[in-house]
Amino acid sequence: MRSSEKHKPSEARARRRKRVALVLLAGAVGIGLLHPETFPELAILSALVLAVLFWPAKARRIEPETIEVRRDPALLDPGAQDIVTALAEPVLVVDRNLTLKFQNPASLAPLGPLRSDESITLRFRAPHVISAIEDAIATGQRTSTLFDERRGAERSFQIEVLPIPRHDGVPPVFFLIIFYDRTAARATERIRTDFVANASHELRTPLASLIGFIETLQGPAKDDAGARERFLEIMRDQAGRMSRLIDDLLSLSRIEMKRHLPVSEPVDLGDTLKKVGDQLAPLARQMSLVIELDLGAEPARVAGDADELIQVFSNLVENACKYGRSGGRVILRLRTGEEHGRPIVDASVVDFGPGIPIEHQPRLTERFYRVDVGSSRAMKGTGLGLAIVRNILLRHKARLLVQSEPGHGATFTTRFGRLS
Repeated sequence: MRSSEKHKPSEARARRRKRVALVLLAGAVGIGLLHPETFPELAILSALVLAVLFWPAKARRIEPETIEVRRDPALLDPGAQDIVTALAEPVLVVDRNLTLKFQNPASLAPLGPLRSDESITLRFRAPHVISAIEDAIATGQRTSTLFDERRGAERSFQIEVLPIPRHDGVPPVFFLIIFYDRTAARATERIRTDFVANASHELRTPLASLIGFIETLQGPAKDDAGARERFLEIMRDQAGRMSRLIDDLLSLSRIEMKRHLPVSEPVDLGDTLKKVGDQLAPLARQMSLVIELDLGAEPARVAGDADELIQVFSNLVENACKYGRSGGRVILRLRTGEEHGRPIVDASVVDFGPGIPIEHQPRLTERFYRVDVGSSRAMKGTGLGLAIVRNILLRHKARLLVQSEPGHGATFTTRFGRLS
């Protein structure tokens, strides 16, 4: 019910009292005129009665207007407050002077407790945020902006400033400031941008090399048979590099698209490691390495996708052969056990090469991250192998554990839940 409708009965009573007072006043004036010496006190008495009747009526007329300005139904109505309180997004309510009037519980964690009846300019120092709020106040229209919170954990918000409409034609007095968390979206966008930039760079280098050699063969080396053979061999290597990179990009894309799909096929990790060892034995021999199997006696069955698990261990064994070749051997090891009362299987690939410095280990599964860019490219690595491993293991609800010390080789262990 609107405020003017609530006060209509009191205004009707005031009008009736006025009419009674006028009648009394008219009677007193008439009697005073007819009998001035006999009833002089009637005029004074009527004036006092008129003052008494008129004073409360005037007070009641002003009181509703004062309440309407101080107590806006859109802000202080219990139902409206309940709605703002229940919102999952952080919400602040301010007045036209940028004074905080209300803060919902969801805003306490990201913004901290704010003091009511204080200007929010004391909390938000970003000029563009204050400008967006002031624009909403000035125009009465919705505004939005971005805000990066740098206190504590860094978070990104999209801020919407919404005027609370009134029903009496008066400009809005109070404004909602809603904070939509965009931290994850911004992080994903940065990852995508970095990925495209890195992929473009990785493709641009061999492509530029190919174009240069083609131009040379068409020009100065056109009739040089020896140069032609050397250049064609280099061009073949560069084309193979681009092909491997494209294959890994496509493989990573396919795996990421399927990462949310569960796996249920029983797979024997012992058989998987045997197949991988047989497939990569020729590569190991080329690098003067021996692949040894230490599979244990217990069965090691897990829920998984057989082809994807072969890809996981092929990538790990290939890396061990390339970067641990100085150690002379690579061990494929299986161990069963328990973790927090849950049966597990650890499948490890162990090399005895130069090892990995500890500062690089947390970033090994990042796309295009390389401990040594030169040696990685010399080994024909794309920088995506461990990123592929990580995404496959995520689908299998498995973990990758890395143990390494410089000069003591490296052990990459995949930990799965074991089927009974």
